[in-house]
Amino acid sequence: MKKIILSLITVFFLQNVLAQSTYILCGKLIDTKSGKIESKKTILVQGNKIVNVFDGYIMPKSKTAKKIDLRDKVVMPGLIDMHVHIEMEFDAKTRLRKYIANEADVAFNSVGFAKSTLLNGFTTVRDLGGTGVNISVRNAINAGKIAGPRVFTAGKSLATTGGHADPTNGSSRKLIGDPGPKEGVVNSVEDAKKAVRQRYKNEADCIKITATGGVLSVAKSGDNPQFTIEEIKAICDTAKDYGMHVAAHAHGDEGMQRAIIGGVKTIEHGTYMSDETMDLMKKHDAFLVPTITAGKEVEEKAKIKGFYPEIVVPKALAVGPQIQGTFARAYQKGVGIAFGTDAGVFKHGNNGKEFGYMVEAGMPAIETIQSATITNAKILQMENEIGQIKKGFFADIIAVDDNPTKKIETMENVVFVMKNGVVYKQ
Repeated sequence: MKKIILSLITVFFLQNVLAQSTYILCGKLIDTKSGKIESKKTILVQGNKIVNVFDGYIMPKSKTAKKIDLRDKVVMPGLIDMHVHIEMEFDAKTRLRKYIANEADVAFNSVGFAKSTLLNGFTTVRDLGGTGVNISVRNAINAGKIAGPRVFTAGKSLATTGGHADPTNGSSRKLIGDPGPKEGVVNSVEDAKKAVRQRYKNEADCIKITATGGVLSVAKSGDNPQFTIEEIKAICDTAKDYGMHVAAHAHGDEGMQRAIIGGVKTIEHGTYMSDETMDLMKKHDAFLVPTITAGKEVEEKAKIKGFYPEIVVPKALAVGPQIQGTFARAYQKGVGIAFGTDAGVFKHGNNGKEFGYMVEAGMPAIETIQSATITNAKILQMENEIGQIKKGFFADIIAVDDNPTKKIETMENVVFVMKNGVVYKQ
């Protein structure tokens, strides 16, 4: 008899939980598909999905239903950042930490970074490179163990020997060793295929290559090409076989051209991009991820003596001031723009600054928001699930105080965050 009563109680409880609805009253609602801002809307959420969007304010009638009043706010879909590093936050001790931090230290730090990202309105991110702990962080978020955005991660980035993501750069000769595909170091077409398959085995969602030198790596060049076209093509073709797209870190123009011809989907940074390369991007339907905030940050930090190793300073001073101007040219030329910041190079949670820099460079505010929603959702092949407030989509919903088309800095102060139907900030 007790078992029957307990079963009935369980069924009653589940029915009520499943039936519970949340009505979100929106003073203004951004339709990211049309680019219009609509007034007086009600979003009905059940579980982790948007069930409907109504005209006017609909008040809940059921006693079990919730009401969230955002009638004095501007509501929009959760934002998507296509370039973060969830494992780290760069400071003057980052190089030392590589040798003394344990995987557990990296994981614990990531918990805070993930939460900051989510609380600032970014409900989905693409993590473009760490040690592999980023995969565990993604899994912990998906399992509900920690709070954080929905993560698509590359795991460990791919590099050539001595290239931007070679994990042994700057080490003593005793520690340099000879890392290979398992560690993310590629020096042939066969290495390229094996490295991608290893990332798949490690449960990565996408692939990141360092097509050119980088600013923060302990190596002389920040822009030389570092993969052959054949190697890049092998990476992209193999990634396609396993259902993954490829992102390419690239500052130098030659490396970008090889990456685009080889089949990458996104170019990260794009600092010294020529008009010819911009035309190539349009031809191959590739997107630029600008990371202007990171460019500003590295330039500023390079002026602090001792913050970066001496070999990094001239690269940071040269690259930093270029990125915003390149973005402006690419946007005017019609290159597809995917919102991404390189958070981790700067403080997680400050991702929203990127909107202001994009507007400053000439991109209309509504288009910057579209780049951080519908554009990025499409690249992630999630265009029918995230990036819009629409029936059947995940209930990823945020709000700000002001109209961002008139006051873009409001995007730096997100006041309400719901992800998957769960309120994390109100």
